[in-house]
Amino acid sequence: MSQTDYRQRSAVLERHQGRVVSIGRIDESDVLDAYRRWAPVYDYTFGLVAGESRRHAVQVLNQRQGRILEVGVGTGLSLPDYKRHLEVVGIDLSPEMLEKARERVNEAKLDHVTGLHEMDASDLKFADGSFDIVVAMFVMTVVPDPEKVMRELSRVVKPGGEVMLVNHFSQREGVRGWVERRMAPFADKIGWRSIFDQSRVEVCDDLELLERKALRPFGLFTMMRFAKRDTARQPVAAE
Repeated sequence: MSQTDYRQRSAVLERHQGRVVSIGRIDESDVLDAYRRWAPVYDYTFGLVAGESRRHAVQVLNQRQGRILEVGVGTGLSLPDYKRHLEVVGIDLSPEMLEKARERVNEAKLDHVTGLHEMDASDLKFADGSFDIVVAMFVMTVVPDPEKVMRELSRVVKPGGEVMLVNHFSQREGVRGWVERRMAPFADKIGWRSIFDQSRVEVCDDLELLERKALRPFGLFTMMRFAKRDTARQPVAAE
């Protein structure tokens, strides 16, 4: 690929209602290539940076009951932190990441983890309403089609259940905004989008935002909690 071709490919602007919400589309093959490179060192690099945000999210989930789907489980860093009253199922697109997650489950005897599956987050092989909670941590900036993934998360969670995201959302101003814009053209190489707008995940009419909270370190990541409306129980207006 020539330098010109690379620039044309990586500098694609993604817009929502006329506003730039992302720069640099990531193809599935790019994701797989990036995480194949990341797998051997993930726990000691990004895994450390995101550790406090990840642990906070799991602490919140540990107060719930039922069956949890973790989308983008990666090397399984979060799995030992779930309390044993929860049933946890994980999926990831990267076989290299999943191999490490399975090793972690076996070594720590994590019996509450009942399945780890290689699966595309935009095409989940689960029936509607299969889970009480669906959580996706550090996933939405990676997937090629975040809106489609959100609709899949909503589909597989039960009415009355919860969808939780932990994700990076970009800033428009300041030093951090400047750095994010400079990193944007390299999305396919680093494996995630540095520019990513919150509007990309607010696409499901049946999901009601319950909480939005900036997490440590430095507010780099944000936790968003959505409740899935039980449309079957909503009253019908009289004619």
